[in-house]
Amino acid sequence: MIDYPLLLAVAAGIVLLLFLILYLKIQAFLSLLISSIAVGLLAGLPAADILNSMRKGMGETLGFVATVVGLGALFGALLEHSGGAQALAAHLLSKAGTKRAPWAMVLTGFVVAIPVFFDVAFIILVPVVYALQKKTGKSLLLFGIPLLAGLAITHSFIPPTPGPVAVADIIGADLGWVIVMGFIAGIPAALVSGPVFARYISKKIQVEVPAYIEIPQEQPGPMPSPALIASIIAVPIVLMVFNTVMTGPLMKGVNLPYAFTETLALIGHPFAALIIANLLAWYVLGIKRGVSQEKIHDIWARSLAPAGLIILLTGAGGVFKQVLIETGAGTMLAGSLGGSGTSPLIFAFLTAAIIRVLQGSSTVAMITSAGLTSPLLASSNYSDPQMALLVIAIASGATILSHVNDSGFWLVNRYFGMTEKETFRSWTVMETLIALTGFGVVLVLNFILRL
Repeated sequence: MIDYPLLLAVAAGIVLLLFLILYLKIQAFLSLLISSIAVGLLAGLPAADILNSMRKGMGETLGFVATVVGLGALFGALLEHSGGAQALAAHLLSKAGTKRAPWAMVLTGFVVAIPVFFDVAFIILVPVVYALQKKTGKSLLLFGIPLLAGLAITHSFIPPTPGPVAVADIIGADLGWVIVMGFIAGIPAALVSGPVFARYISKKIQVEVPAYIEIPQEQPGPMPSPALIASIIAVPIVLMVFNTVMTGPLMKGVNLPYAFTETLALIGHPFAALIIANLLAWYVLGIKRGVSQEKIHDIWARSLAPAGLIILLTGAGGVFKQVLIETGAGTMLAGSLGGSGTSPLIFAFLTAAIIRVLQGSSTVAMITSAGLTSPLLASSNYSDPQMALLVIAIASGATILSHVNDSGFWLVNRYFGMTEKETFRSWTVMETLIALTGFGVVLVLNFILRL
């Protein structure tokens, strides 16, 4: 049975969240906390219970997310400073050749965005796109769209990037499975929205390197080996996925040595896997290359500034989720959802998509949708792979229809020197193709898992 006053309280909280972010321009972290309090008050929770929910939601969420996002930021900062991203791009382009450069760019974006934030990775790699455009005379979009597609997909679909890490923690999904499903859904999404769409749109819109663009590229020395960079990036991913596979249903009934399983449980956990990756990066990309300890400390300190904002925002999302649980709104929504026959996957995708279109930030959309979806799963019998698919469904919805209220829209608009109309026709369509393809793969995989 639907409790309409309670449903109205949740709706009012979401409307308030959008009003604070869009109209009053209040920071999303503060807006989420205010909206959480508002939902609690409108639902009739005592003040003490609201405050306890905030403390519990923040604490339980950040215990995991803060560690993973912080370690990921440190790792990505050393990779960025070493010039490893450019080295990897240059190597792939040399192997692919100019004719297959769009395929090399989508692969570069896909790999580089695993440890490096989207906007940082884009700014690092966009000079490669400029060089290709000047060399071939073809539209910048032929090479730029595949790069953006690879970056955007990894940013949204594949841990240890902050978005899927936060969503996985809020709904209780296994990161190893999220990585696996993120790759499975991300590869077709990358192909459709990257090289395939780029070939089409580059014939419709001729974009050349903007005359006003100058991006200084400070290199600390010779660039590291591309194979070395790829290996370091692969370390935490392989450890986490291997741990998931060895402890999953595929190995049921197999008796493994206790020492092996304990060691794997330790090094395959996201915390330890990322610590190992950081130590490798610290030595191989820092100490071994002659970077001073003071410089490394400075690089790490600067990397934690953007990570801190994401961590706090994720914590606020955990608060919002906890208030929904304490008010009983989650149980009510779960009951009404089950009665209507609507799949949690569809609910999660549509919720994330609506919030994304209304307020712009994919991270806010992912965290808010995860908070709304999490209570629906309390009585579900979703397997670990299905929980991972739910993360990708939310990520897909939060990627759709990027427009003028999204900072990514203006980043691409400026660096590619396009008009707003051209940005809509290229970047916005690309993001929508990622969302629809990714969600389509999720539905197919979920159907297979249910057989």
